[in-house]
Amino acid sequence: MMSFNIFSHQQCRPIRVPAFLFFVCILSFVGCKKSVEKNELRTSVKQPNIIYILADDLGYGELGSYGQEKIETPNLDALAKSGMKFTQHYSSAPVCAPARYMLLTGKHSGHAYIRGNDEWSERGEVWNYKAVVNDQNLEGQRPIPAQTILFPQKLKEIGYATAIIGKWGLGAPNSPSIPTKMGFDFFYGYNCQRQAHTYYPVHLYKNEQRVYLPNDTIAPGFPLADGADPLDEASYKKYSQQAYAPDLMYNEMINFVTEQKDKPFFLYWASPLPHVALQAPKRWVDYYVEKFGEEEPYLGKSYFPTRYPRATYAAMISYLDENVGKLIAQLKKAGIYENTLIVFTSDNGPTYAGGADPRFFNSGGEFEEVYGKGKGFVYEGGIRVPMIASWPGHIEPGSETALPSTQYDVAATIAELTGYTMSENDGISFLPTLLNDVKGQKQHEFLFWEFPEYGGQVAIRMGDWKVIRQHLTDQKTATLEVYNLKSDPLELTNVANQHPEVLARAAAIFAEQHEDARQERFRIPLIEQGLLTDKKAADSFD
Repeated sequence: MMSFNIFSHQQCRPIRVPAFLFFVCILSFVGCKKSVEKNELRTSVKQPNIIYILADDLGYGELGSYGQEKIETPNLDALAKSGMKFTQHYSSAPVCAPARYMLLTGKHSGHAYIRGNDEWSERGEVWNYKAVVNDQNLEGQRPIPAQTILFPQKLKEIGYATAIIGKWGLGAPNSPSIPTKMGFDFFYGYNCQRQAHTYYPVHLYKNEQRVYLPNDTIAPGFPLADGADPLDEASYKKYSQQAYAPDLMYNEMINFVTEQKDKPFFLYWASPLPHVALQAPKRWVDYYVEKFGEEEPYLGKSYFPTRYPRATYAAMISYLDENVGKLIAQLKKAGIYENTLIVFTSDNGPTYAGGADPRFFNSGGEFEEVYGKGKGFVYEGGIRVPMIASWPGHIEPGSETALPSTQYDVAATIAELTGYTMSENDGISFLPTLLNDVKGQKQHEFLFWEFPEYGGQVAIRMGDWKVIRQHLTDQKTATLEVYNLKSDPLELTNVANQHPEVLARAAAIFAEQHEDARQERFRIPLIEQGLLTDKKAADSFD
């Protein structure tokens, strides 16, 4: 099948071809034939609906189709059977906000405005849950510049209805960078990623307004009552209230899909699941308690105590899987499933906090998932994520690709699919791979990560080689690692001293691709000192 672009609403009209062009076409028969096939394919389908589902902290190994054995995900496994499974797909960053920014802009972290989580703390008590509930001006993350172009804006320009359901995290209320000012017709969910640390919030947002819910202000980190029995489920009752945010988000999502069934739409389902806190519908928790048996409660000080942490974590993923199945059923009922591209992935690797037990679930699959290797780190466990793409009649069922790709490729992919022109970005469209056009697929020369948190980190993948630099606050603490992912996917054997040519190439790429961060919070000390970007950059990797 050939790579193609979809026209906008305008109908194709026959054109008169000058005679000399006819003879050129005869002389270039093969190229002409391919062009005709592309044009036929363009006009044979309507503009596809696009649903991009971004789970939160879902590990590479947490779906059945990626080897998970304890958590049941039948609907996502069926989606994989109906479409294509990516085995070398990456997040753009190992934590939430930068991954989302780079997804929507198509920029890698050497060029991005948002390079880490930034809670905009100079405003005051932004981590005080009750204070934020009472003062909207403390809510949300640092705004992205008002002139930033996100690809949903481009989709709107060519006639798409656009919506985000779930978690935003890229600009506080009353700022220029809320969803409805950044290319989305409709928004429902959490503006602030801190507020998403409870699934029973006091409020969500519908477009630009708070929608208050019948929940109490139980702040994340609120402990069990003094004297409460930690083995008694009743001791945890206050942590499960009336309105479960993912239920409300799902309802709004179905409303949007139903209302837009007669025009093309883009739905960005930015699900907060399965990010901790551990809170899930009781029916699913009970199911896994019966499956796993008794376990020790989680009584930690972060997020919320949980009587059955493993059962609850599994319940959150199975609940998300259930809703994916219900969404697909609704698409079929509305008669639009056949013309809908569905992509499912995760924003970064699995967490280790809040009672999550990534070792028990083998959450990273073939990659390490614990602290230091999972979320927050540029090892494979922190940035390699599952991705499934399904589009009936276009993507081959049961197919699989090892194409190295990343979330900053998504904007370029959707641009090629729908026909808009994306502003300058770092992505490469993987549409040819989706459509089984292997010869037409361009490859990345490198994949790039620059992450200022957890001591400052840099990673560059070049073919099978991956260079990692960590602890970039001081030359004495800085580390240098080189791995061959083909022979050493677990990144266990550092061969930095054996491959100076790999180091030199990585240094040249970094010096070329890095732009100084505009926000001081995102600046890495050794980079600021020029030790990774000056003329002796190759030596700095040595």
